[in-house]
Amino acid sequence: MRWGVRTAKMGTMPEPAFIIPLWADLLGVGLGGIQGALFASGFRGQRRLDFLGVAIIGILIGMGGGLIRDLLLGVAPATLQSNWYLITAAGAALIGMLLAGIFGRLNRVIVGLDAVVIGMFGAFGTSKALALGLPAIPALFIGVAAAVGGGVLRDVMMGLPVAIMHVGSLYAVAAAAGCTTIVIADAFGLDTGIAAIIGIVVTAVIRVLAVIFDVSLPEQRMLHRRKVAAETAAITIIRNEDPRNS
Repeated sequence: MRWGVRTAKMGTMPEPAFIIPLWADLLGVGLGGIQGALFASGFRGQRRLDFLGVAIIGILIGMGGGLIRDLLLGVAPATLQSNWYLITAAGAALIGMLLAGIFGRLNRVIVGLDAVVIGMFGAFGTSKALALGLPAIPALFIGVAAAVGGGVLRDVMMGLPVAIMHVGSLYAVAAAAGCTTIVIADAFGLDTGIAAIIGIVVTAVIRVLAVIFDVSLPEQRMLHRRKVAAETAAITIIRNEDPRNS
């Protein structure tokens, strides 16, 4: 993987620009597009989406992290500088929609895919921020924001409670751990590409283990209990109002 810092000589001061290999960026966009489409395809009833809706959600997941990253960094969004980003996100969303039935029976694949996606966006965001000269803490924040940004946009657009959607997954915690790893590795002078790969692995492993062992923060468990209680109460009311139960 080739990473580097490019210096632009236009202007009075040199402006560093972080170079993310196009294939790596498109890989993250594509995986995000598939993951978003799989999520959107799972809705039924009134929330069921047509192809356009599924494609939009897939594109949000695929491109949202990169857009948030570059907007926070104050640079031109890389995802809007080439036709390939939208083409890749839309094509990946189509694949995810067509294969939703198959992937729906492979829960481990979906969990692993989601873990890799947040790991990649977190690694790209943190590495780019560090290369642009940001201090460690702001770089960490941008990495986490890029990692979870696509999911937040998705939940907001779907009218879903963002916090509840990630209960039990340590979603942001996994991203923060991976991004922190990159910041520490950079402080010790490790190659940016190697640090990014390590960060992706750390994020993915923590995310997957959290799902497998149902690990969550106390606040998340409380939200989950409230959600279950609300759903149970709603079901009880519906049953009591059913004439057949009289």
